[in-house]
Amino acid sequence: MDAAPLHADLAQGPDGGRAFWLRTADGLRLRAGLWRANGAERGTALLFPGRTEYVEKYGGAAGELAARGYATLVIDWRGQGLADRLLPDPLPGHVLDFADYQHDVAAMVAAAEALALPRPWHLLAHSMGGAIGLRALLNGLPVASAAFSAPMWGIAIPPWKRPLARVLTAVNCALGRGAAYAPESGPQTLVDAFPFEDNMLTGDAEMYALQRAHLATVPALAVAGPTMLWLKTALAECRALAALPAPALPAMVSLGSHERIVDPAAIRARIAHWPGARLLEIEGGEHEVMWETPPRRAAFFTAATALFDSNS
Repeated sequence: MDAAPLHADLAQGPDGGRAFWLRTADGLRLRAGLWRANGAERGTALLFPGRTEYVEKYGGAAGELAARGYATLVIDWRGQGLADRLLPDPLPGHVLDFADYQHDVAAMVAAAEALALPRPWHLLAHSMGGAIGLRALLNGLPVASAAFSAPMWGIAIPPWKRPLARVLTAVNCALGRGAAYAPESGPQTLVDAFPFEDNMLTGDAEMYALQRAHLATVPALAVAGPTMLWLKTALAECRALAALPAPALPAMVSLGSHERIVDPAAIRARIAHWPGARLLEIEGGEHEVMWETPPRRAAFFTAATALFDSNS
């Protein structure tokens, strides 16, 4: 694996962070970032980010995990961060098929093996990464447990709009408009589109300002709204996952009481039929608990690493 850029000043992760270029089976170049813990390591968190996210965004999470004895490997999915973008315009969030993200998972696992990262490995997945991660678990991802933050097992679309969204995306994709922005999205990032007071990501003003500073400093990391094709294939994957049984491993899922991006009902329905899984409710929390206020962040990382510890 060749060395890749890592904006360590933005990430503010543990000392010694590194990044690598990965290559997928279908020929795309991705990036992975690695932070190690000092001293004896209890295992490794394979961190699956959400839509629009990038390696540097999880330097702080890597610090929390390192302090608890875990290494962290995090990936730039295809079309995000410094990975290959899929359209001439780099801003839209786009994918040809949701199943393609499993090529990225395979490249990440191969990198973890090549780097001989300490075992056991554990999944830590946020939002879109939660959908990718659930599919990967069902495909046999070699982890001992899984911690999810606001997993995208459904998208927060009002029930009466869901049939319309399916028809609208299908028609636009059939007409060759799959790369157009989905309804109610456009060429702005979430942190640029909303002031802190109206944002749906975090209740911590300092964390929100830091996200804005990241993208202002390195605009190449930015991803804006999703495309019609991304939404079409994401909705199809959520429906497909909902019809499948839960994987047979311990899990923890956090859900903020102010969640407005993914569908809380889909999360509760999954947990209700997942033996060994527990739901951690974050009072006052928005979508990104790992970027929330210090007490909310602490509650999440304490619960996640307790799960990892009990399965190490």
